[in-house]
Amino acid sequence: MVLDGKAAATRIQAHETLGSTNTEALALARAGEAGPLWITAVRQTAGRGRRGRGWMSEPGNLHATLLLTDPSRPEHAAELSFVASLALRDAIVALAPPLGTRIALKWPNDVLLDGAKFAGILLEAERAPGRPLAVAIGLGVNCAHHPAATDTAATDLAAHGVAVTPAALVARLAEALAARLAQWERGAGFAAIRTAWLAHAMGLGGEIRVQLPDRELTGRFETLDEGGRLMLRLASGETEAVTAGEVFGLARGAPAREAS
Repeated sequence: MVLDGKAAATRIQAHETLGSTNTEALALARAGEAGPLWITAVRQTAGRGRRGRGWMSEPGNLHATLLLTDPSRPEHAAELSFVASLALRDAIVALAPPLGTRIALKWPNDVLLDGAKFAGILLEAERAPGRPLAVAIGLGVNCAHHPAATDTAATDLAAHGVAVTPAALVARLAEALAARLAQWERGAGFAAIRTAWLAHAMGLGGEIRVQLPDRELTGRFETLDEGGRLMLRLASGETEAVTAGEVFGLARGAPAREAS
């Protein structure tokens, strides 16, 4: 699949209400849609985040998914979370430049403003028999409001004086993601994506806790490896590569630093 920037930036299928934009994207892929295609909804009735968590999906916020088929070899598909989070940051900063120094990226797929989450990414993929890999890159952005009670601090763009409609944001996001996909080059350019992501990483070089399904680790967030795994320096001096987990203990508002 050739990820043409203009194609990825211009095809948008807008809905008033959907259960989930990711679910709709994968259903379209099963029906033969090849993408790139954006699916948006003013409201979702079954929005979800990572690990099946519910996602507040009321009007005023952005609920969008980019459907791609055969974007890369399957082993590179998970890298799209980093591609998407960078593109989302690019789009927000383009619309509100003063936020540039206040937006950070939290491993593996959250975007923070002054240390509070305002956007998240949900990557889902499936391969039907006889069909190429289909990937749904779901993006939820708190434009106008955010949930009052969550496990982690949350915020929205309006609370920081940024008035942006979901339609305006998805148009800029589509352009930004097309550019980052071209940089990624179906996985061949992940080194550049990794470097850019680390330049805005929350907690890089600091002490964090990582909750795994069966245990918890504490250590220093050293870097990402060439596949995007979090490299954690343990108290023993050993380094553990974390493929998936929940990160805690990031200092609220701690600045990102340039990757070495």
